[in-house]
Amino acid sequence: MINKEMARDYLTRAGRCLKEASLALGEDDFPGTVRRSQEALELAVKGLLRLLAVEYPKAHDVGDALMENASKIPWELREEVEGMAKLMAELASLRGPAFCGYEREGIPPSKAFKKSYAEDVYHGVEIYVNSIMNTLKKYI
Repeated sequence: MINKEMARDYLTRAGRCLKEASLALGEDDFPGTVRRSQEALELAVKGLLRLLAVEYPKAHDVGDALMENASKIPWELREEVEGMAKLMAELASLRGPAFCGYEREGIPPSKAFKKSYAEDVYHGVEIYVNSIMNTLKKYI
């Protein structure tokens, strides 16, 4: 029961982060879009892993745990596992710059991300998060 409750909560919060990413994109806040998209994907994947009772590292990038447990993942999502893991790794590495920019180089977050990149990130994450949520509805 705990795994279902945790998974449900993570997915609810992933949906909230996705809405906030959309709002940021609409306001031309491209680093905010990247940051909230990253959080949405992280929470959705962690919710999936939690539902499957998979222990994952306490880190922002749990793509390796996702890949290692691909055989446990509902068949509807298996084709997407590799892409999710790849995007998760990319976005986890940008989590800091999306929040603080590249301080050593003197690049603020607002100059670090272009609109086209933020749009691509948001739409990619939106697809994965919605796929996870739609698939897991029948399990939680």
